[in-house]
Amino acid sequence: MIAYLKGQVRLKSNQLKRENFAVIDVSGVGYKVYVLDRLLNDLAIGQTAEAFIYTQVAEGVLDLYGFATHEELEFFELLLSLSGIGPRSALDILRKAKIDDIITAVQSGNHEILAKVSGIGPKTAEKIVTGLKDKLGGTMTGAAASWNDSFGDALEALVSLGYSAGQAREALSQCQSLDAGDKIKEALKILGR
Repeated sequence: MIAYLKGQVRLKSNQLKRENFAVIDVSGVGYKVYVLDRLLNDLAIGQTAEAFIYTQVAEGVLDLYGFATHEELEFFELLLSLSGIGPRSALDILRKAKIDDIITAVQSGNHEILAKVSGIGPKTAEKIVTGLKDKLGGTMTGAAASWNDSFGDALEALVSLGYSAGQAREALSQCQSLDAGDKIKEALKILGR
């Protein structure tokens, strides 16, 4: 099983396609590795790249999925442990949601927040939150839960003002306020820069 690759990037997929991949040349052998957007954006043709690899071996399939860190790979494998989520679905989930957002939703037990923050469908978000609850453990209380609730409200407000969910998420992640109204004001200042 392939667990790690280091080699020269020979090809990158067109980012307009749903599947992002890079072909990494390791000693004259080109490996097609499916990757997250953020890793693909960091890669340049001719550059040396390295990735932690998940190898999917199934009937008629040998696919490689690459991650920038071992922690991302471990979380990907955690998603795969959920019923009905395969490698393509797990990669799509990690494209749409930050690992921290998923953990926050699981700890708070609120799948609606994950659906709002990431654009993951409500059924999938519920499956993730329910399935990972025992695996991640812990519950969120007090200030963290309050921040989480106001985050969802503020995100919804910023999206309704015309900002993309990604822009809104990025701005809100820099805010310090617990109150949704104050969080929106802070985010608008950040977005206005």
